[in-house]
This record gives sequence, C-alpha cells and structure tokens, in this order.
Amino acid sequence: MEREKIRLKLKAYDHRVLDKSVSAIVDAIKRSGGNFIGPVPLPTKIKRYTVLRSPHVNKDSREQFETRIHTRMIDIVNATGETVDSLMKLDLAPEVDVEVRSMSQKAAK
Repeated sequence: MEREKIRLKLKAYDHRVLDKSVSAIVDAIKRSGGNFIGPVPLPTKIKRYTVLRSPHVNKDSREQFETRIHTRMIDIVNATGETVDSLMKLDLAPEVDVEVRSMSQKAAK
C-alpha cells in the first residue's frame, strides 16, 4: 500500500511575506486534518553583484548589490482530497514562488 506525500518548497525575496504565506498554508492543512512536517527553513541564497559607478574615469569607485532568496519547505505526510482542495483555494502573495512535488511512500506493515 502506498501513501501520497506532497512537498511544498516556497521561495521569496522578502522573508516576512514568505512567513505569512507559510502560516496560511499551515493553517489550511490543520483545518483539513492533514499531517505535516515543517516549515523547515532552508539556507538563504545570496547573490552579490559589483558594478562600476562610472565608466572610464573612476575605475576604482564601485558599488555592491545583493539579492537574498529565502526558502521554506513543508512536507504533507497524509494528503487527503480535502487538504489538496484547501491548498488550491488559498490566495497567496504573488511574490512567493511555490514549487509542488508529489512523492509516493511505501507504508510500513
């Protein structure tokens, strides 16, 4: 017998918006009676860029910029139809990227 396991991976530039979306998902899972693991904060990816301030004249004068990508992961262990329906009806922030992956699990006898 196999059970369905759903992994949600959420990414955003702003950690406050990401945490609000995660709490909305967790509340929806709790209301539908599903079991979940997480949210697990994954390492923040930092991308740094160095740019010349002006071409030709001041070559030693530079500016540095960075973008931070915050990630959270939630595993839904026993996904029921009601859980999936409640997740589909959620209205999350548009700046949060949600990646859904379905995995099958063999049940222990």
